[in-house]
Amino acid sequence: MAPLSELLHKYNLRPRKGLGQNFLTDPHHLAQIVAAAELSAADTVLEVGPGPGTLTRLLAEQAGRVIAVELDPAMVHLLQSEYGHYPNLTILHADILTTPITPQLLAPPTSHPTDQPASHQPTSPLANRPTNPPATYKVVANLPYYITSAVVRHLLESDPQPERLVITVQKEVAQRIVAEPGDMSLLAVSVQFYGRPKLVHSIPAGAFYPSPKVDSAVVRIDTYAQPPAASVTDIEFFFQVVKAGFSQKRKQLKNTLAAGLRRPTEAVIQALEQAGIDPARRAQTLSVEEWGKLTEVLQKPLIRPHS
Repeated sequence: MAPLSELLHKYNLRPRKGLGQNFLTDPHHLAQIVAAAELSAADTVLEVGPGPGTLTRLLAEQAGRVIAVELDPAMVHLLQSEYGHYPNLTILHADILTTPITPQLLAPPTSHPTDQPASHQPTSPLANRPTNPPATYKVVANLPYYITSAVVRHLLESDPQPERLVITVQKEVAQRIVAEPGDMSLLAVSVQFYGRPKLVHSIPAGAFYPSPKVDSAVVRIDTYAQPPAASVTDIEFFFQVVKAGFSQKRKQLKNTLAAGLRRPTEAVIQALEQAGIDPARRAQTLSVEEWGKLTEVLQKPLIRPHS
């Protein structure tokens, strides 16, 4: 494989700052990402943002199938030209944020899409696909900061849900994802509601081209078969409660929830007490389980102000 600089020069390409393109080039860190995914020939991998394919090739050599979703049409052309010969690789020109992760998307194609020339319009991710998807799949992604939260939430909320995500993000974001009660954030709750995150390793800025201003880190998220907030029946309301709690995280929960949910303070205090939560606590101190208990109580119609 040609060095990245030669590969980009071959196709007259430069990283696009507007798309957050910082390509990981260090072989050691690339190998660590693949190792964290723990791939076998039985695995299907959804790769988000493959760029010039430095990771795509390694995934295709270890996984049974790889579906690489790339937004940049120029990178799609490069991927098709350089890696289109891999029979287990499907390259899709699409925006992951507007692409539903459906059984059809994950199913093997009836024809090989990488044999087709790249288009300057995103191709239909459902073209040439029967409905015989794999039982499960894994996600590997190098995510730009500005869409990290949106992409992670989109993937975790998908049906079918991936069994594992291995994502490369800014180190600060990685630390927020794996936070524990006392340092929780809306992002941490959003991830930990669906899976158990683990910080795999850090990656220095110099391992990327071009080098970003900050270091990155790899996070592995193993989704739950039985989530810690299993009692939650209305996920939309759960996150409405959590967002209200974090809207002014320096304030006590009784105040932020009353304002955010537009409920009487006394009713909120009663709900917090029924959930076993001190009304004077702050949002960052709650675990996902506690948010689940609180949501369950708040859903009940019997919460009224004390007389």
